[in-house]
Amino acid sequence: MIEAAKQSEHEQLLIIDFGSQVTKLIARRVRESGVYSEVHPFNKITPEMLSAYNPKAIILSGGPNSVTGIGTPRADAAVWSFGVPVLGICYGQQTMCAQLGGSVETSDEREFGRADLYITDTHPLFEGLDTTERVWMSHGDRVSALPQGFKVIGTSGNAPFAAIADNKRRFYGLQFHPEVVHTVNGAKILRNFTHNIAGFKGDWSMAAFKDEAIAAIRAQVGQGRVICGLSGGVDSSVTAVLIHEAIGDQLTCVYVDTGMMRKGESEQVISLFSKHYDMNLIHVDAGNEFLDLLEDVSDPEQKRKIIGETFIDIFEREANKIGGAKFLAQGTLYPDVIESVSFDGGPSVTIKSHHNVGGLPERMDMALVEPLRELFKDEVRKLGQELGLHKDFVERHPFPGPGLAIRCPGAITKERLDILREADAIYLDQIKKHGLYNDIWQAFAVILPVKTVGVMGDERTYENVLALRAVTSTDGMTADYYPYSHDFLGETATRIINEVRGVNRVVYDITSKPPGTIEWE
Repeated sequence: MIEAAKQSEHEQLLIIDFGSQVTKLIARRVRESGVYSEVHPFNKITPEMLSAYNPKAIILSGGPNSVTGIGTPRADAAVWSFGVPVLGICYGQQTMCAQLGGSVETSDEREFGRADLYITDTHPLFEGLDTTERVWMSHGDRVSALPQGFKVIGTSGNAPFAAIADNKRRFYGLQFHPEVVHTVNGAKILRNFTHNIAGFKGDWSMAAFKDEAIAAIRAQVGQGRVICGLSGGVDSSVTAVLIHEAIGDQLTCVYVDTGMMRKGESEQVISLFSKHYDMNLIHVDAGNEFLDLLEDVSDPEQKRKIIGETFIDIFEREANKIGGAKFLAQGTLYPDVIESVSFDGGPSVTIKSHHNVGGLPERMDMALVEPLRELFKDEVRKLGQELGLHKDFVERHPFPGPGLAIRCPGAITKERLDILREADAIYLDQIKKHGLYNDIWQAFAVILPVKTVGVMGDERTYENVLALRAVTSTDGMTADYYPYSHDFLGETATRIINEVRGVNRVVYDITSKPPGTIEWE
């Protein structure tokens, strides 16, 4: 885990974080090739930590600082004497050179965005690549002199030392970012480092993780009882199925229906978990309770606060009725763990408010069971399939905790929610019918707090406006709108207006993130 190095049953790669916004992408790319990796802040790296973690290779991330500055981050000296391959990326390359006797300078010739890498030497790091590769640069500083033992293996227009290698010590540096999708063959470069140079076998798989996680849950829980807040989302669903496979009837799930779920979602969740998996499931129909509290509330942050606090109150109330549970299950993922630890020495791991049952650990005297906290979202989906969850279920688009409430700007009413629910279902049906669902990261409808004049059957109408949203993304941090054809948009708008009473106008949102966000509230 991130708060303490641990000895894994798998070969391990250590990623030392210098504060890059894309450090976790390194871990994702490495894991995609079957290599288990963890991210740890640079200032937590000590000789003792390295010995305990025992990595087979190390990657130094990028970062926002300048190596030329005073007091900026450096790798612990033990990294250079540990005897394993080390790959420095961007800032990681620069601190490697500065610490080993080279030099770094702030350059007027900066590189941000796409660039061409010219590979100047045959090298295992670039096996299978062309002599010119499209890469992604993001740097103002650059290496100006190499340490003894290094040689250049690649250059770019403004970085004469874009790729360097010390083959004897197995130290390598890249000025560009192989972890981002804009570096066309970045995943292949990272795999060449892990497999060709470091000699990883690639023994990290979801099948292996599942067996280890089940054993760990049984060891932690023993004969104790566990409760799990089941939202119906992928994370909580996979958490519940995994724990149920480990301890069976010792698990009780609580599903709180807020009245703001998608069409048919509550029925699907109840059927799947109580009938198919035969779990102990408590279904709380709390739609009226939520709607009463949200009456006349239009501020989005106030909506979120009311929904979150009400969910906690109801969950705690039901948990107290059960009685005797010693453990609380949460669907915490690895990005949550990474983000809760600052690379520059901020506070240690905390339970973040966006978790499924955020706020409960402080109120309930229960130990946490978080079996997914080593996994990224895509790994959770793979684990779900290993556990027998249908592919269509685990690959559903993300759905926000507050549900349709934040897709209903302005006052929330049952009538507006029902209109939105029906229109959203038609929209998603259209996407699936046209074979577009898996090309889109997230798609949904929004009912706007305005009405417009229309004409239906030669009569004047004054009804709601519906906005459609669809984006492509890899992790939700940035996104672009999906370029539907006009035929698709026209067909979809016609279906919604014809089949949903209360809508007479449909628009499509073409805003990227940034400057917009994916959700409207």
